[in-house]
Amino acid sequence: MKQILKKLWPYIRIALSVALLWLATRNIDWQALRDTKISIHPLWFGLALIMLILTNLLAVLRWGWLMRSVKLYRPAWDYIALYFTGGLINQGLPSTIGGDSYRAVQGSRSVQSLHSVNNSETLHEALHHSLDLNHAPPRLRLSFFSVALDRGLGLVGNNILGALGLILGGAMLGPWGETLGWWILGAMLGGAALAATLLKAKGSRRLIEQILHKLGMPQAMAALNVALGWKTVCVQLAISVMTHLLALTSFWCCLMAFGVNAPLSALMIGMPALGLLMMLPISISGWGLREATLSATLALWQIDSGITVLASVSFGIVTLITYLPGAITLLKRPRAGSTQQAKNASKHH
Repeated sequence: MKQILKKLWPYIRIALSVALLWLATRNIDWQALRDTKISIHPLWFGLALIMLILTNLLAVLRWGWLMRSVKLYRPAWDYIALYFTGGLINQGLPSTIGGDSYRAVQGSRSVQSLHSVNNSETLHEALHHSLDLNHAPPRLRLSFFSVALDRGLGLVGNNILGALGLILGGAMLGPWGETLGWWILGAMLGGAALAATLLKAKGSRRLIEQILHKLGMPQAMAALNVALGWKTVCVQLAISVMTHLLALTSFWCCLMAFGVNAPLSALMIGMPALGLLMMLPISISGWGLREATLSATLALWQIDSGITVLASVSFGIVTLITYLPGAITLLKRPRAGSTQQAKNASKHH
């Protein structure tokens, strides 16, 4: 039964994406929308693309900083290429695990091996790389650890932005909205302060070092210091919040392309909520889930659901275009068939 469910699950996710997209569009009066003769301003799509590129470059800065802290050095261009390639991979997956695994595995390699023509690992092998902390090479452990920290900081930034949105506009959801925002903001900032304190206190720091030593990656303490140390945690949180704010601005540009100026507080609630929901593997790269979530949220601010869906679809296309340069890296990788042929040829010789 588990094997059958495993085989069917990709098709189930596609069905869920279609169902969510239908849910977001079922009550839209498309005839009335056409009668309004919406004017489209293409320049806003270009600005949305620029905002998303800046979003990813800022995220690359955070990830590259963590990677360099554990001495996984490589040129800035390599970090950018790996990040955009991972983002492109995620466009066809239900979550970010596939793309994150790809950049963790590739990021752990030396510069020479990454660019070597003899590197015969296929994309399938890179995406399905199994991680055993007890037996994995030290560089690979540190790379996965850095990617995990990168995603964790991104999640905290997402939640802080959502908390600020609830504080500013949570009253539209209910009398509890603003209070919830303050609680979330306190939890995020308090959690970051607690982590920084534990890293600074001698007793807890020694315990963390012992745990990392048992996991075979004592150098990971440097990444923790960069991510959550008192000297850098505020900078990291600012980078994470700004990253999500730029993505939010990109979606706002897509709305402006259709002549709708959405309140910032509305997007500060809708986009972070979408970020949390997209962690669930129930759709393909958020398609359907994004349209349903944002149309339901922005409807509270009297924004037409049809416009929101059009802007959301446009945002999805802009996102795909943003990551398309990553295809260059993927096209250079060998395919499974050619790799197997090369292995068979080497055996015969």
